[in-house]
Amino acid sequence: MLDIKYIRENTELVAGKAKQKGFDVDVSGLLSADKARRDLQDKVQKLQAERNALAKGIKGRPPTDDEAEKGRSIKERIVPLEKNQAIVEKEYQRLIREVPNVFPDDTPLGGEEANREEKKWGKVAKKNFEVLDHATWAEKRGMLDFERGAKVAGNKFYYTIGGLAQLELALTQMAMSFAAEKGFTPMLVPNLANSRVIDGAGFAARTKEEQQIYKVEDQDLNLIATAEIPLTGFHADEILDGLPKLYAGYSPAYRKEAGAYGKHSKGLYRVHQFNKVELYVFCEPKDSEQWHQKMVALEEELCKKLGIPYRIVRIAAGDLGAAAYKKYDIEYYSPLDGSYRELTSCSNVTDYQSRRLNIRYRDGKETNFVHTLNGTAAAMSRLPIAIIENFQTKDGKVEIPKVLQPYMNGQTTL
Repeated sequence: MLDIKYIRENTELVAGKAKQKGFDVDVSGLLSADKARRDLQDKVQKLQAERNALAKGIKGRPPTDDEAEKGRSIKERIVPLEKNQAIVEKEYQRLIREVPNVFPDDTPLGGEEANREEKKWGKVAKKNFEVLDHATWAEKRGMLDFERGAKVAGNKFYYTIGGLAQLELALTQMAMSFAAEKGFTPMLVPNLANSRVIDGAGFAARTKEEQQIYKVEDQDLNLIATAEIPLTGFHADEILDGLPKLYAGYSPAYRKEAGAYGKHSKGLYRVHQFNKVELYVFCEPKDSEQWHQKMVALEEELCKKLGIPYRIVRIAAGDLGAAAYKKYDIEYYSPLDGSYRELTSCSNVTDYQSRRLNIRYRDGKETNFVHTLNGTAAAMSRLPIAIIENFQTKDGKVEIPKVLQPYMNGQTTL
């Protein structure tokens, strides 16, 4: 969440940028709740000071009748104020948590259609044969089975089999090894998180229609949509030393993907469960922009190692979501139709998550909130697609990128 002092001093800017992100927030109501909260706090603190002074004056002896009456009077005044304070605080917390992060002035305005291309890499020459989409290619070879997945778990669940399963494991090992070489500590994370961590990471839905998280019935537990969630919660309520802290989390990702069907939804592209390697950074505020650029460069390096043609896109305000301050996507080239489709993303979240989960660092004699960043190293709902589509050969095989071959016992094709 944003600093309330920042909101007070930049009310119009915060309200305007929230609207440009697509959020209808009650900033004036928040400021009213903030004022009521501070007024009540002042009154309660004054009465508490009176009570403490009275207690100090009668320490070690029985109170006089006047002192006893004064104590009763203070209690009668402070109890309703504290009850009202709790009500106002709850409303204040609700309103401030609805305010999305701001974004830099050079961010493109608009929705997904306004995302701005920044850079391209790789050869995208048209193939002289018909390229099969990944689902058709894999299902014909018995490597992907959505029909049996639906029988067991429902629509958009699936089995990966044989060579495709080996490819995913190879991609996972390669991505985790790459991250470790770059200084990221490998982590296996809980696949469930409580509501506080879900909300703190910025994944709580505004409406039932937007709900993407699977909730466990009758428990305060939710299936994670990404390792970003438990990685954010890892340092909740801590004061960190030795920044930056770099983590590479591997986990399944569970998503309802409500309303996501249609464009690019065939096969693995939008599914309810997939595995992913996520990069995560906790750093000082002064370093977060630099780390953002470094993380995007790491995602690029992975694409280049695999030989996947891509472009970098700067995400527009209306496509940023609540938590992100600044975001880039890397999109892979699809020879099916000559378009680019999302492969990875990388976001600078500034202190939006750390304020919600109370994650700080020592700044001299004071403590301040850290900045957090997240980026996809390898999503198994996307990378296998990019490889199958880009490295198909005329005889129907798929060439395995050289960087993956050591993880597949030297196998060169699927």
